[in-house]
Amino acid sequence: MSKRVLYLVDASIYIFRAWFSLPDSMVNTEGQPVNAVHGYANFLCKLLQEVEPEYIAVAFDESLQTSFRNKIYPAYKANREPAPEELKNQFMLCRKLTESLGVSTFASKKYEADDLIGTIAQRMRRNNFKMVYVTADKDLSQLMRPGDNFWNVAKQQRHAYNDCRNVFGVKPEQMIDFLALCGDSVDNIPGVRGIGNKTAISLLERYKSLDRLYKNIDAVKDDGFRGAKRIHVLLLEHHQQALMSRKLATIACNAPIKATVKTLQFSGSTSMRINRFCNKYGLGERLRKRLLTVVEE
Repeated sequence: MSKRVLYLVDASIYIFRAWFSLPDSMVNTEGQPVNAVHGYANFLCKLLQEVEPEYIAVAFDESLQTSFRNKIYPAYKANREPAPEELKNQFMLCRKLTESLGVSTFASKKYEADDLIGTIAQRMRRNNFKMVYVTADKDLSQLMRPGDNFWNVAKQQRHAYNDCRNVFGVKPEQMIDFLALCGDSVDNIPGVRGIGNKTAISLLERYKSLDRLYKNIDAVKDDGFRGAKRIHVLLLEHHQQALMSRKLATIACNAPIKATVKTLQFSGSTSMRINRFCNKYGLGERLRKRLLTVVEE
């Protein structure tokens, strides 16, 4: 039995990219900026037309301050500036737009988009699906299994499970431990202070996992690579921080969401539905025409 394909889209990356790349002079009838909505709509319509998915879901980040990870580490993502109100409104519009096109959407105050994608992937894997992760976020590669694909649409880079080591430096199963060692400045995950990407990759090549690394910690200082003694000390000093960082980097696959084979099926839309959406939110003819190109009636 051949596997079905499920496209899992990380919306935030494409909304932020549009927000920064398109002028805020693009407004609705109320004078509110809709530049991110235009850019995101173009991305989503192009995706739908190119792949003609039978199954697709789009996950949104609803909050950056109330994730369960903030209880583990209050400084998690604290380095990010709060999203301006204009952008928050556009996030809402992007989700409504996605729904108007007949695509299932997911968001949560407790779980991030990555967690929602991970939950759906794990659930659908049991229903004989393979996944295509539409994102530029390397963290999601930890979810990959043989048969899956990672697709960075903006760069038109698509690679399979076996390509991950060449692309990211580590295998999908090692991504969590990689982030535990070198941290992630984007999400403010500390990692082990003093250990960068290259060192983390080198350690995982030698010891395969964080657990095996610490199980053989005394061997590190005599391992013969440059700076081995210093790395040994850093690992000992920041052991608990490494474990906490791994916990922060691990995508939760148990979010309480309603995702079934039926709800994830792309239902398509109608011109009436698109027109109603555009009229309700005062969106112009340019955006209306773009959305209508996806409708088949």
